[in-house]
Amino acid sequence: MSLLSNWKEVIDTANLSPEKEMDVVSKWLIITRAAVFSMTATSGLIGGLLAAAIAANPNWLNFGLALVGLIIAHAANNMNNDYFDMQGGVDTQEYARALYAPHPVLGGLISKRRLGGAVLLLNLVDALILVVLYLRSGWPVLAFALAGLFISFFYVAPPIKLKHVGLGELGVFVVWGPLMIGGAYYVTAGQLPPTGVWLATIPYALIVTTVLLGKHIDKLEADRQKGIRTLPVLLGERTSLWLNMALMSAFYAIVVALVLTGALAAWVLLVFLALPRLVQVLKIYRQPKPSKPPQNYAVWPLWFVSWAFYHNKRAGTLFVLGLALNLIFPFRLAL
Repeated sequence: MSLLSNWKEVIDTANLSPEKEMDVVSKWLIITRAAVFSMTATSGLIGGLLAAAIAANPNWLNFGLALVGLIIAHAANNMNNDYFDMQGGVDTQEYARALYAPHPVLGGLISKRRLGGAVLLLNLVDALILVVLYLRSGWPVLAFALAGLFISFFYVAPPIKLKHVGLGELGVFVVWGPLMIGGAYYVTAGQLPPTGVWLATIPYALIVTTVLLGKHIDKLEADRQKGIRTLPVLLGERTSLWLNMALMSAFYAIVVALVLTGALAAWVLLVFLALPRLVQVLKIYRQPKPSKPPQNYAVWPLWFVSWAFYHNKRAGTLFVLGLALNLIFPFRLAL
């Protein structure tokens, strides 16, 4: 039970209380930043459920392989980012990455060499999964996977460093939307997504993007000093805060439009049960960031990202629930 408590704490907070003994699983959950894997799982589930609603014989083995592969890819990407940010002098003991949660190397959890080895190992496992999916579903899965790998690897890796030139947010939108959802749809349905499915990738991709945008707002001054031109550095804090609020709100408007056109099942309107949480988050976004963390707040100095993720989890869960209910009680509107 104590181990389960440890793992739950790490998943919930990305940290383990100092008085608790670090076990192997907790250590790797921290190293891979497993606290944010829910966003990848949600994108994969959306793709599979969209396929199940359309395909005559959805391939659930392919779906399972794809979902595992996506989560492994997310873990490898998180470690890859830590490796290259430390290599490039971005991650230091004073930078936010080492303050809100233990940095794998700077926090003494693993050596730099072993971190690089872990990235390589996970990518090799994903390569094996990709070969299997290629043999089972065809060449388009290679396009989805390699496009995602390119964006993820060069998010901070030289010479491109997408995050450093204001393209990190766009990259996340593309990966967690069209690539993850579209790719999961393809291997499950056995065919490329139709127009309606491509459009259906947009809402959840938006609220994943709000999480990254919130994190970059939190790190705006530190990133500016290091010459990292994230979108908030380019736009400024006030504009970025309003942009993030607009993107969270747009999620609901786009869902309604897709339901009314028949691209999404009417059950997906369950996402409106997340509106109270959205209202709470928007209120916080309109207020100044506290000067010190609230009691028992785990990921300080991050602030706006936590609230964007708080909204993402509720809205994403309800989105998946709506798609699942549609498989049991199909119900679509089309004006």
